[in-house]
Amino acid sequence: MKVTVVGAGNVGATCANVLAHREVANEIVLLDIKEGYAEGKALDIWETSPINMYDSRTVGSTNDYTKTADSEVIVITSGIPRKPGMSRDDLIATNAGIVKSVTENVVKHSPNAKIICVSNPLDVMTYATYLTAKKKSNQVFGMAGILDTARYRSFLALELDCSPKDIQAVLMGGHGDTMVPLPRYTTVGGIPVTELVAPDKLEAIIERTKKGGGEIVNLLGTSGYYAPGAAAAQMVEAIVKDQKRIFPVCAWLTGEYGLKDIYLGVPVKLGKNGIEEIIELDLNEAEMKLLHESAEHVKEVMKALDAMKLF
Repeated sequence: MKVTVVGAGNVGATCANVLAHREVANEIVLLDIKEGYAEGKALDIWETSPINMYDSRTVGSTNDYTKTADSEVIVITSGIPRKPGMSRDDLIATNAGIVKSVTENVVKHSPNAKIICVSNPLDVMTYATYLTAKKKSNQVFGMAGILDTARYRSFLALELDCSPKDIQAVLMGGHGDTMVPLPRYTTVGGIPVTELVAPDKLEAIIERTKKGGGEIVNLLGTSGYYAPGAAAAQMVEAIVKDQKRIFPVCAWLTGEYGLKDIYLGVPVKLGKNGIEEIIELDLNEAEMKLLHESAEHVKEVMKALDAMKLF
């Protein structure tokens, strides 16, 4: 069993490290365009195996996609961060070009792999992956909701001074300020969160969640990577082990929630076939309005990509 992570930067290397520690696959391939970078990261991870007691082999490769052949799952983290003076369209065009090239190469060597996109802007890069891969939409999806939900749950655990293990939540919509946390579907040990947290404090936590990525950037000067890498690894594990986990995932909608032809965060069942079911919640009017507003924002970015005629 082989899993490939493309992009050996902070997020990709963290994902590979978590996968190795959990022994999710026999072999984890880490690939990067920078000479020797993936090899070094993979070797460093492998050297922890006698200490942390695991057998998964990590293999590094500088742009040699033959080493990724026959992967069960591919995680794409490649791309550049937005730089000063760079417009949104510049970032989209640059990262779409990178994602397109990566996707073409991984599909060539692993035509049956499920593909998880982690590159930013997440929703539109997942769309770019789908357009390039020419695979069924249930085999191409993005990681965002697990990360955003994890942030939401971790903030709630701090507020309640309880274990984050006992908090379950659903979060929908685009990856960014328009995401839609759903307090009505948030529980703590089975207790509705609205019975435990005052409305004003809950609203503050929701707002912090929406800006969670920006908070990390302001503190570190770069995007977070421990949580995103672990979130992607959790998706890989659900697929490889056919766990049929219920996760919020960036999925291609074909009419669900009154939306179609769009990649957007919704709850799904994740198993060996990728997305095995898109779960439609009975949203109330206010929740549905927020979801559609988020979808409009994502659609604008998707239209910007379409206008570039890169695909």
